[in-house]
Amino acid sequence: MAGLMANSVEKETGGAPPAGLESVVRAATRAKFSGPAPVHLWNPPYCGDIGLKIARDGVWHYQGSPIARPALVKLFAGILRRDPERYVLVTPVEKIAVEVEDAPFLAVELAVEGDGAERRLSFRTNLDEWAEAGAAHALRFEPGPSEGMKPYVHIRGDLWALATRAVYYELVELGETRDVEGRAMFGVASGKQFFVMCPADAIEDLA
Repeated sequence: MAGLMANSVEKETGGAPPAGLESVVRAATRAKFSGPAPVHLWNPPYCGDIGLKIARDGVWHYQGSPIARPALVKLFAGILRRDPERYVLVTPVEKIAVEVEDAPFLAVELAVEGDGAERRLSFRTNLDEWAEAGAAHALRFEPGPSEGMKPYVHIRGDLWALATRAVYYELVELGETRDVEGRAMFGVASGKQFFVMCPADAIEDLA
């Protein structure tokens, strides 16, 4: 039975998982979910930090080494959750810490559908999840210390994607000025929502 389970795990993840992660992969595979898991329903004991990290460029690392198998990374992304104290990987039987340098995902592609009031902006992450900006998936913009504005796209739960520079510049090109509570604000519209980037008189600072 153990051999069959190991073979199943290797088939799911494209190879044997790194030592120390077997139990997480085993529990996640055993849960048999399609897409992101219902991690909000699970409350297992916290099992500590074993050296998982998501770098600023979206690459997952385990004990200092990149995790090269996309299937394994997607499996982990599907059981990722942000708790008040930290990011964690969650299965029905355990949760372990994940260090996240900036955001757990990158928004690497922007798709524009429709025009004017009907325009919808959809974002693809580095792990091939799509989110359409609007009431269910907000955009937020934060100042970067040396990078101008940093746009984030809500993906699910309390997980966000940081837009790449190319996507950021596309958003700026799509931007417009609107009156927001009596003040001229520059932002971008999608799904009948208007997401403010900055005051209109600060547009030059976006570059």
